Amino acid sequence: MNHNSKHSSNIVSILLCILGLAPALLLPRYKTANAQISEEAPQTYLGFDANDYPGDATLPDLRRTFTFSGYWLNVPPGAKTNPWVGKRAVLLKNDFGFLVLFNGRSSNELKPPVDPADLGVRDAELAAAAAQREGFPVNGSTVIYLDIEEGGRMLPPQINYIGAWSNRVNSKSFMAGVYCSAIKVKEGKGQTITTADDIHERLQIMAYFVYNDECPPSPGCAIWKHPPPPSQSGFPGARVWQFAQSPRRRNLTSRCGATYNSDGNCYLSTGAKVGHILLDLDVSVSPDPSTLVLHPIH
Repeated sequence: MNHNSKHSSNIVSILLCILGLAPALLLPRYKTANAQISEEAPQTYLGFDANDYPGDATLPDLRRTFTFSGYWLNVPPGAKTNPWVGKRAVLLKNDFGFLVLFNGRSSNELKPPVDPADLGVRDAELAAAAAQREGFPVNGSTVIYLDIEEGGRMLPPQINYIGAWSNRVNSKSFMAGVYCSAIKVKEGKGQTITTADDIHERLQIMAYFVYNDECPPSPGCAIWKHPPPPSQSGFPGARVWQFAQSPRRRNLTSRCGATYNSDGNCYLSTGAKVGHILLDLDVSVSPDPSTLVLHPIH
């Protein structure tokens, strides 16, 4: 009995010792796991887009604030010429990433006798050819965003146009994306729709650059070092979010109007050379949205 009691006492002592060491053994692993989670937290990057090219001399000042720049492959909305042609090299020299844009058709341009699908194919050919001329890699992962300015639910001709455009762009070894609205539009009976949700439900497009300058969720014309992620735009699958426009839309931005200039535009306040350049502000999950790593949208 005495031997058994002593033996039992030894076993208990050993178990207590192991239990005492357990926190010390587990704590370093716990800290390491936390460090990995912190290091892998998603990072956001601030960029800009503009219809007018800001000028070569402004790029160093702009790069102090922005990681990437919009880049039009054809004539921007409302413009008569495309001032971005041939500017990829100087933007690369200044270490900019790219947001490659192609100005799409409005619903008025898709009415009979126009065949929207045929026009989509022809515009895709133009987009792919322009991207090649500008030196963007033809490797299947360079994203070209089709600019769709109109919001709400897309009409059948618009869906046919966007679908045909995206299929042909993909076939040309580029990646088709779309720029569209993430602003909720009322459809009656308490129902709302966003253009991004509508397109995502009806077409297999993976890359979304959405605009939503309504405050909230937009912070307005605010230059943040770490801006809010595109998933807060109103469309969770967004890879890029345009959260401020120039000039501001007063009906959407009354709550953040003070963040804009008194004339209603969004400017970069620092740097004399860029003080009066009208900007749209964007945030991306990638420093170079033109080579965005894509994941399925759920």
